[in-house]
Amino acid sequence: MRPRIAGIVLAGGLSRRMGGGDKALRTLGGRSILDRVIARAAPQVEILGLNANGDPARFAETGLPVVPDSVEGFPGPLAGVLAGLEWARDRAPECTHVATFACDAPFLPEDLVARLWRAVEEDDAEIASARSGGREHPVFALWPVALADRLRSAVVEEEIRKVDVWTARYRLAHAEFSAVPVDPFFNVNRPEDIAEAEAALTAQAGR
Repeated sequence: MRPRIAGIVLAGGLSRRMGGGDKALRTLGGRSILDRVIARAAPQVEILGLNANGDPARFAETGLPVVPDSVEGFPGPLAGVLAGLEWARDRAPECTHVATFACDAPFLPEDLVARLWRAVEEDDAEIASARSGGREHPVFALWPVALADRLRSAVVEEEIRKVDVWTARYRLAHAEFSAVPVDPFFNVNRPEDIAEAEAALTAQAGR
């Protein structure tokens, strides 16, 4: 049986390529990108939180608990993973794993968590991440809460910033997804990506 899994949407970055601000709050097809991510992620987990820094009031409409980085200086996505693991350990002790989702991927798979867990089981792995079209997506992953203290040590004491540098220490499995007709991990990083995402939404509606 699948264990209880918490989820955290990673929105703690600075959105430099978008020109600053909260890229997840940009509108796509009449809804914010974040709303679309939450709608796909929430049914897959027992409890969902939002990793974000700054004033949490700007995310009040989501109804999600806002979990800031516990490491200062915007050290990157590993800080968001760490925040999610520590939050789940404290607030959802029944959950043994945390699934992470990027805040800017409006087409993320609705069976992502199930397939990540299947990859863990089939490969006897500790961590699983997604892959599509030959590309790895390390922030779409499943992490054991038991690794929280080791991750904190890696981020704070060793100053590790790259996700793949840390995951290389563990048995890592991959869940494979098709990138056709739309890569489910397409992320809206730049203003021009919004137009591409709108076109993908239109194409989906026409099928």
